[in-house]
Amino acid sequence: MCTLDNGRFSKLFGLVGAVAVLNIIVLSPGLLGVEIGGESVLETASAVTLLVVSFLVLLYGSYALLFKAPVAAPVKKIATREDYMAALNHYRNSKELKKDISLAIDQLERMEKKKITLSEVLSQRFDQTELSYKKFDSVIYEVEKLFYLNIRGILNKLSVFEASGYSSFTNQQKSANFSDKLVKEKTDLYNEYLSYVTGYLGANEEILLKLDKLLLEISLLDSADYRDVEDMPCMKEIDLLIKQTKLYKQ
Repeated sequence: MCTLDNGRFSKLFGLVGAVAVLNIIVLSPGLLGVEIGGESVLETASAVTLLVVSFLVLLYGSYALLFKAPVAAPVKKIATREDYMAALNHYRNSKELKKDISLAIDQLERMEKKKITLSEVLSQRFDQTELSYKKFDSVIYEVEKLFYLNIRGILNKLSVFEASGYSSFTNQQKSANFSDKLVKEKTDLYNEYLSYVTGYLGANEEILLKLDKLLLEISLLDSADYRDVEDMPCMKEIDLLIKQTKLYKQ
């Protein structure tokens, strides 16, 4: 079963509320007054039909929101944290990559918490007009972009992996007489996809660790001088990581 995130919960709550309001309006004696066992057969039939349709709408809506995997949006159209979360949830029931997807979702949640915590600590420690604050804020923004770039990389690999039909191949392998060479090539390709996903996850775990270190160093910082900020070990590590990524992309 797919995890019921806040967006899905809101939609389910809205659906139940809308159906309830509709039934109240139609069936309440003081409003439209349509009721079962009313003055005419048509009135009774209308009331029964409304109840049956309402039940079917709630049944299908609950299934779609609670059990049906969300439709994966094209990776190039993903922009917000919620978009990334929904895209990852689309692959959450993948037998081969279930643990990796769960870890990626967990990393997204931790990234958001760390960003909020860092923002609060910076606001307490510095004035937003100070160069030190701007330096920290700029670096955090850049490293967050790198983090989401890695998530985007995971989603790209997942979409290709799903299209490759590896899951179907492994199921068919038991009944079909595939050659050892074909099985090996297909398995090697799967392992290559898996290594890419694992690599992106490892890179993001390193980013989260660096942000933890940065938070500690900010709390221990004696001076608000921006030159001291630039000399902080973790800031140097993060700066290097960002520069290396930019060079790689070029």
